[in-house]
Amino acid sequence: MNVFSFLTINKPSEGIYKESGSKFLAFAYPVNSEMEVKEKVDSLKKKYFDATHHCFAWVLGADKSRFRAVDDGEPNHSAGDPILGQIRSKNLTNVLVVVVRYYGGTKLGVGGLIQANKTSAEAALNNAQIHEQDVTQSLELQFSYDENAEVMRLIKEYNLTLVSQNFTEVCKLKLEVKVSMHNKFIAKLNLLTKLGYTISFQEV
Repeated sequence: MNVFSFLTINKPSEGIYKESGSKFLAFAYPVNSEMEVKEKVDSLKKKYFDATHHCFAWVLGADKSRFRAVDDGEPNHSAGDPILGQIRSKNLTNVLVVVVRYYGGTKLGVGGLIQANKTSAEAALNNAQIHEQDVTQSLELQFSYDENAEVMRLIKEYNLTLVSQNFTEVCKLKLEVKVSMHNKFIAKLNLLTKLGYTISFQEV
């Protein structure tokens, strides 16, 4: 089943929770890759180097198929999973949430830790701006210069995003097409080919 869109956040947000002297700082970020996740986590570890724990969870992909929860030394499933649960409860993806804990001297117990990590992650996500993002497919079009006007009409008709263009002897465009419009757009290109146009395409 094709996924045409997904919910994510469009900029970083923060939250905070305090319990029995411990302080939990939560940070939510929009991310598109595991490399971005690593960069964000490493940056927080460097900034809050004196914190006791840096627990986090992330979900990636329009189908939410890639995810991870990290307890970072807290008891198993007391930190990463509650954070992941908050991301999932809001049906989000391409999101990272990190909870930085400063230990206050009183042990909270597994139940207390679960509640603290859940509540702080929830606070950060409640402060985030959630938006719906279309899933797109990248295409490269190649055509002759005298077909440029027709291609420009297609871009407008199918609400395509122009990523790059190279006009030499042969014109080349890189485009993003919404997955929801992909089949209709390809059918249109095939029809134009039958009508004598030399527009060719490949998915990238």
